[in-house]
Amino acid sequence: MKFKYLLTAFFFAFAALTWAQEEAEEARKPGHTNQSKFRQLYQEFATPNTYRSASGTPGPDYYQQQADYKMDIVLDDKNARLYGEESITYHNNSPDDLEYLWVQLDQNVRSKDSKSPLRDGGGVPLAYRTSSFAGEYLTEPFDGGFNIEFVKDAQGRTLDYTINQTMMRVNIPQALKSGEKISFSIKWWYNIPDHTVNRARSGYEYFPKDGNRAYVIAQFFPRMAVYSDVEGWQNHQFWGSGEFALPFGNYDVNITVPADHVLDATGVLTNRKEVFSKTMMSRYEKAKKSYDEPVMIVTQEEVEAAEKGFSEKTKTWKFRAENVRDYGFATSRKFIWDMMAVKIGGKDVMAVSLYPKEGNPLWEDLSTKAVASTLKSYSAHTFDYPYHKAISVHAKNQGMEYPMICWNYGRPNEDGSYSDRVKFGMISVIIHEVGHNFFPMIVNSDERQWGWMDEGLDTFMQYIAEQEFGETYGDVIAPNEKYPSRRGDPAKIVPYMSGDQDYISPIMSNPENVYNLGPNAYGKPATALNILRETVMGRELFDHAFKTYAERWKFKHPTPEDFFRTMEDASAVDLDWFWRSWFYTTDYVDIGVKGVKKYYVSDTPTAEMKEYMETNGITEADLPPLVYLAEEDSEDFDPSMKGKSPSETSQPLKEFMMDNMSVEERAQVKEPKFFYEVTFDKPGGIPMPLIVEYAYADGTKETVTYPPEIWRKNDAEVSRVISSQSELVGIVVDPKMETADIDTQNNSWPKEDTPSEFQQFKENIKGE
Repeated sequence: MKFKYLLTAFFFAFAALTWAQEEAEEARKPGHTNQSKFRQLYQEFATPNTYRSASGTPGPDYYQQQADYKMDIVLDDKNARLYGEESITYHNNSPDDLEYLWVQLDQNVRSKDSKSPLRDGGGVPLAYRTSSFAGEYLTEPFDGGFNIEFVKDAQGRTLDYTINQTMMRVNIPQALKSGEKISFSIKWWYNIPDHTVNRARSGYEYFPKDGNRAYVIAQFFPRMAVYSDVEGWQNHQFWGSGEFALPFGNYDVNITVPADHVLDATGVLTNRKEVFSKTMMSRYEKAKKSYDEPVMIVTQEEVEAAEKGFSEKTKTWKFRAENVRDYGFATSRKFIWDMMAVKIGGKDVMAVSLYPKEGNPLWEDLSTKAVASTLKSYSAHTFDYPYHKAISVHAKNQGMEYPMICWNYGRPNEDGSYSDRVKFGMISVIIHEVGHNFFPMIVNSDERQWGWMDEGLDTFMQYIAEQEFGETYGDVIAPNEKYPSRRGDPAKIVPYMSGDQDYISPIMSNPENVYNLGPNAYGKPATALNILRETVMGRELFDHAFKTYAERWKFKHPTPEDFFRTMEDASAVDLDWFWRSWFYTTDYVDIGVKGVKKYYVSDTPTAEMKEYMETNGITEADLPPLVYLAEEDSEDFDPSMKGKSPSETSQPLKEFMMDNMSVEERAQVKEPKFFYEVTFDKPGGIPMPLIVEYAYADGTKETVTYPPEIWRKNDAEVSRVISSQSELVGIVVDPKMETADIDTQNNSWPKEDTPSEFQQFKENIKGE
């Protein structure tokens, strides 16, 4: 080893002299600013302060507001209309006095005069969805906006308000001072949309065969906007893509629906004995002790009987939810209901599913198990799920999340058959939407500003949870195969990252300004984090840092910087280059082998060395004993060098070994017979670990991972000297496709004429 280090030290010293000479010969270049991906992120980051620290933790003066709700909700099933009256108590925990309050009216995105449909340009598409064409040209616009009947203070006096699209400013008589709270009430109603027609996040599905509707209801009430140290009032309009930013609070909600409906919602059901039959109560008690299989609370047979009658009576379901940021519920006489218990951190949590018979047999077999598996996986990697239940509700073409409850698609054919695509699609969307309980329902990021902070982190965790689901329920997957995750594997993001740069936005973009939200906010950040975990940091460092972030910011409002800083703070890994490359740019990964040169050890100076000596007035007598490397087939090359060890072709080296090594040390030295200069280039803008597999003539292989910092001084290309006892016969960069390299044609030496991953993808598309 000592011999190898001495050679390496000389090579670097000589290279430095050569570079200095070459630079002196060039014309002097103008100065430049630091464009290195490895420069610090100071310009991109806000200055740390007492609210948010440089380490990524909440600062000593961190605060957040609280909004508590008491609501009475009535569903008019015949007319598909929702009525509500709510009392809001808003706690001003900020250091600021607030002159007015901002309330979100998300349903106004569906009002007749909504600006949302007018915001995008575009011509005639290649084709329309049938429902989209009908909705655009054959029917009157649906009017689903809020109808505000009044806004009153706690004494019943009318409060002035101004509605600006999806935001309402409530003008309070006097400023709400720091540390004070205010209560006011709002009465409202709106027409519920058919979410299967206009792809609304909330609404109903109509079943023409039996005349029933299944409701999934959310964003259904005027909700307080966030006021924070970062934005003040976060009162960005809801245009449709950017989701929600909401304060935490406590909810008391009474929901009145037809008496024959089955209903579940965010929060603890406080009048279970009033709304459950004795049979349902008995089954519920059994479900609380069942950890392996779901227990039916309402069976398909009971649902089929209920579908035939439409009760004129009503029933009120009462719920209490503490420390949640939003609220949702689902109700229908079509819902089958099953539950099972899952152990999370020493306590029991109920995994729950609601679905119509149209979802069976798929939902009965797999939905609740997917919920339970998700809670276990996410809790293990973040924090123990804090709520008492998690509900998966079947909703055609839907995937949407709220605290403790979510809507999920995945419907078999009418005869009950289904493909693997439908099966895994359903399992995946359940994992994803249940996982949203962690991001952003608990780690409460601002979705309207940074869609990737919930969708990207959740999709990353979804990938892990899917793989763990496959390990737990092996019978669901074909033998010797892993779960077919749609996102997360590096190769899956290659088509997007190698696409037209005119239609790609950085991850750090508002969701409304992104061309392709799916790959941008879901796929790319999930892939980036997967690469960070598996290739850059390693699982131990990454998992500790990621868990630290989740623990620090649960039930709080983190920003992207809080995430970036925490990941570095908890791992001691400088990741500025990574965040800048993956999140702040649209650069892509492309690293390859540019060239390979073979060398042998020589006793005499090479032509290049002689030229250097002459230029600098150096004679051979001025030099210490040196070892030279002669390139094969150059004028310096002597065929007799082949097959010999360095000490046989270099007398100074032989003398050095005799003078500085004992007989035992010399016996242990394995002298390399081959030396190679391998040059790697980086056409892509993202620096990544340089993962190289070297193959030798004796059949051995070795994989070397050079850290990403290898690119810090030369962003275009780098060279490495490889020494070996056996001839080098092959090189492959990124042999396991770990880095999302968009062009693998330059990854091999000798060059292989194989299509790139992206080219294969295009050919597959053509063949379908």
